[in-house]
Amino acid sequence: MIIQYQVTGNTAANIADSLERGVISGSLAPSELLPPIRDLAKLLEVSPGTVASAYRLARLRGLTVSDGRRGTRVRPWRRETTPAPWPAPAPDTDTDNRYRNRLGEPSVPSSDASHGQVVDLGSGNPDPELLPDLAATLHRINYRPVSYGSPVLEASLEQVATTQLTADGVPVDHLTCTFGALDAISRILNSSLRPGDRVAIEDPGWPALINGLTQWGLVAVPVTVDDDGPVPDALWEALAGGARAVVLTSRAQNPTGASITGDRATAVVEVLARYPGVITIEDDHGHKIANVDLHSITAAHTKSLPGPWAFVRSAAKAYGPDLRVAIVAGDATTVNRVDASLDASAGWVSHLLQQTVADLWFDDAVAELTRAAANTYDDRRRALLEHLTTAQIRAVGRTGLNIWVAVEDEASCVAKLWEGGWRVAGGRAFRLASEPGIRITTAALPVEQAPVLAKAVTEALGTTSAGRY
Repeated sequence: MIIQYQVTGNTAANIADSLERGVISGSLAPSELLPPIRDLAKLLEVSPGTVASAYRLARLRGLTVSDGRRGTRVRPWRRETTPAPWPAPAPDTDTDNRYRNRLGEPSVPSSDASHGQVVDLGSGNPDPELLPDLAATLHRINYRPVSYGSPVLEASLEQVATTQLTADGVPVDHLTCTFGALDAISRILNSSLRPGDRVAIEDPGWPALINGLTQWGLVAVPVTVDDDGPVPDALWEALAGGARAVVLTSRAQNPTGASITGDRATAVVEVLARYPGVITIEDDHGHKIANVDLHSITAAHTKSLPGPWAFVRSAAKAYGPDLRVAIVAGDATTVNRVDASLDASAGWVSHLLQQTVADLWFDDAVAELTRAAANTYDDRRRALLEHLTTAQIRAVGRTGLNIWVAVEDEASCVAKLWEGGWRVAGGRAFRLASEPGIRITTAALPVEQAPVLAKAVTEALGTTSAGRY
């Protein structure tokens, strides 16, 4: 069989990339039948197994579908490129009724027969008392029912995201929406990499990502992180060792609270410049909860390199974990792969959720609320850090909802704190090669309880030197 578009390449990855270019450019039309595997293998002078692998990779990217014995066809899919006008918000002067009362004890107790109650400082969740009242927002939005085949990105969210990302220096030529940050990262990596490929990630880092890489058949490569973000020498070592993608956190890094500074961003981009084919994914889940400026790796990265990149901004930390919505900006190929993956699975993220997030991002009263919440998170985190420093306990947490405490024996420390009425997270799930530690979520810890907890941590560490200066 002969098709008008000339497929090229001598490896499975190159052939799949050629097919992808054909689909994106329109040279390969929707529903067009691709050549049989043996015919294309003969044309390209490669083995049938190489073409079969290329077709399999194209299916993973959502570019093609199997048509049974008839062969493989191009998947029909489209992108909505013209945003509708941003609707004016409905008038709302009674803002006091839009939010819940934020007074009272914010801790989350759990019953325990041995000593009564345990304060939960291990969840990593934002304080529910500092989240916006979604009932008021849902009442406010002008929701319009959508149909199957609707665009991935809802118009109002696209409009407000374009404005905010542009202000932060992030290119917005190509945008889409996913079910939160991990969903975006998963779709990007699975549509671009093959099982066994290496991915550089922060260490200590996000357990959901560490576990996800294992589930996806990818290999996690540790990159040391300090207060200023990923350490350039460690990143260089990971990339020199063959990592084909890197996932970094802009601010409020989980679990250390690290935030990338301007100088560190420059140094990291200099490392990335040596490896233009590496996929760079930046996770900005700390948007609105971290009181530091954004120094975007990917924004700077795109100015110096043509390589693949994605900037992911999610809503869950600022507005509630049930709002599984993330905006993804990136190069055309990466964003198209995410869209194709969505088209081949869920289709789109609920426009009701997208309109809700758009309203929250747009609303001045909510912005004031999130600023106040970020200040409260800072006060609570710093209070505990100050008391731990006074006790000569090694701990870090520049931004966000958590702090990371160095310990010698994670299990023993977690158990002793539990006995004292405090639930914290053991560090093993967060680590690849880094030293032991525990993560304490300070988001809902009252400032007045900081010295009490610091004393408990000191007693749990006992005479060990690992957690002390």
